[in-house]
Amino acid sequence: DGDAAVMTPWLTLNDLLHNQGFDPQGVIVMRHRPFERELARVLPWLAAEKPDVFNAYQQTQTARLEKSLKALEGEGHVASFIGHEAGKALFVGIYRVVSSEPLTIEQYWQVPAYREMEAFGMRGYTAEDGRESILWFELALMDTYADWKGRLAIGWPPPERSWWRRSHRNDMPVVALHEESLLDAAMPEWDKIDLSWHELAVLPVRWRQALAGWRGIYFIFDAADRKGYVGAAYGPENLLGRWLNYAVTGHSGNRLLRQQKPENFRFTI
Repeated sequence: DGDAAVMTPWLTLNDLLHNQGFDPQGVIVMRHRPFERELARVLPWLAAEKPDVFNAYQQTQTARLEKSLKALEGEGHVASFIGHEAGKALFVGIYRVVSSEPLTIEQYWQVPAYREMEAFGMRGYTAEDGRESILWFELALMDTYADWKGRLAIGWPPPERSWWRRSHRNDMPVVALHEESLLDAAMPEWDKIDLSWHELAVLPVRWRQALAGWRGIYFIFDAADRKGYVGAAYGPENLLGRWLNYAVTGHSGNRLLRQQKPENFRFTI
């Protein structure tokens, strides 16, 4: 079918950990599924294109998980996955829990990665959490199974709302090893593309490659005042060059667009 997968239902995540010398008792498995819709859409792209920003997403946690991570500090690990399909999780990497330090709300929002993800609707750490400070964990990405990033899929036991598990208490079967990473999925058809202004800056490599070869008419819709702008992209820049210019400037030199807020723009072809 163009994306053959090796099916190995008898193999589990704990087997893979044991094979590399990890004790599953010291591993917490996370399956990230942001409830913020736009962040959920781009999180796989961030994992593929901006691994430091993705790591920042998991470096602060709920109070309960904080305690579990704190207990693993210095010798424990995090096996990080993204919610892929119902009952499945897609591998991102294994991280060593190095250390931790407290952050106030003000310090938290001074971290560039959190401000970047706020643009995608991330709620983040707020006073409503009822904590005077939050722990930031230094999670060091390891080389273990690095070639399987975005390719290894495991089964996630119910209930799915339980998004983190202690590895040794769960049997998570390996369900597939895909030929290509699913984090930066292939481009949809041109008429199915609908991107926010913030998404232009984190487009996956395969999307950029396609847009670099496409000439076309594009439409910018301002969701705030319900007005639109029609433009044409051609020549050496094509759609990718034009849209990346918007990603940087917000207006690409257009006088009327300078007066608008690019946060409200949607880009289609």
